[in-house]
Amino acid sequence: MATGRVIFLDCNDQLRPVFDELSQGDDPPLFVNSQPFVSEDLPCLLDGCTICIDDHSYMPTEIVARCKDLRHIVFLGTGPQSYMDVAALSRLGVTVHAIKGYGDTAVAEHAIALMFACARDLARMDRDIRGGEWRPREGVQLSGKRLGVVGLGGIGLEVARIARGLGMEVVAWSRSRQSTSAIAQVPIEGLLRSADVVSLHLALTPETAAFLDHSRFALLKPGAIVINTARGALIDEAALVDALNEGRVRRAGLDVFALEPLKADHPLAAHEAVTLSAHSAFRTYEASKALLTQALDIVRGLVDGAAPRARG
Repeated sequence: MATGRVIFLDCNDQLRPVFDELSQGDDPPLFVNSQPFVSEDLPCLLDGCTICIDDHSYMPTEIVARCKDLRHIVFLGTGPQSYMDVAALSRLGVTVHAIKGYGDTAVAEHAIALMFACARDLARMDRDIRGGEWRPREGVQLSGKRLGVVGLGGIGLEVARIARGLGMEVVAWSRSRQSTSAIAQVPIEGLLRSADVVSLHLALTPETAAFLDHSRFALLKPGAIVINTARGALIDEAALVDALNEGRVRRAGLDVFALEPLKADHPLAAHEAVTLSAHSAFRTYEASKALLTQALDIVRGLVDGAAPRARG
């Protein structure tokens, strides 16, 4: 089909060598932007572009409406809803393409890493030592503890598999009951009341926004560990801070936040009982290679496929 420019909007230093490795000589011309920008720059950056690869940059509807040539956004991940209004963009004639399954193992391993870091208070001891304080801290063993997996998609299932190998008892809750006999599925209230560790693996929808709120935090077993490598908005962050201060939550391991990047003065960033990572659970070479392989396949298909819809 006849297309305008194709742009990789926000290629970072980690993705660039993977992109270069996967690019083929007969690929459609693709401009790679590695320079920082703000949302107001999008109409200029996307001028003449019909296809855009987006690695977690916000795409405000009112700004995209000014990008008259844009027809397709290939989002590098599973949850574009956290960065753009997919339905509103569709009404503008812009189709958003998400990529699933590429990082199930990477995200699951990161969730387990956060569990260990929280159980043994590793981040706080690291900060102590760097600050000149030698203070061994007592932790808890994960073996023999109950893990509650909230959401049984590919990532949730992989977390459950690894955790069982560590000797954890695993129970799960899913919005749609999954056909697996390997994991006991229980009501969400029972999961929250009984789990020593709760790990979130839900998609973000209007129904799951603030899934862990004050009322659900109140159900938690005192001293529970909460892990979130899914979407920041699944947690009411003010409610989590309250639960941490009350001791209802012993530790929280968070890779995602309602608004990113997390500001240094955010209450979660200042809380000693929180271990943070920078939305990096899916960032492994292996996952990036699978991700960009699928993204470039989508771009090739769009260039070779049907003509895009007209924009008003």
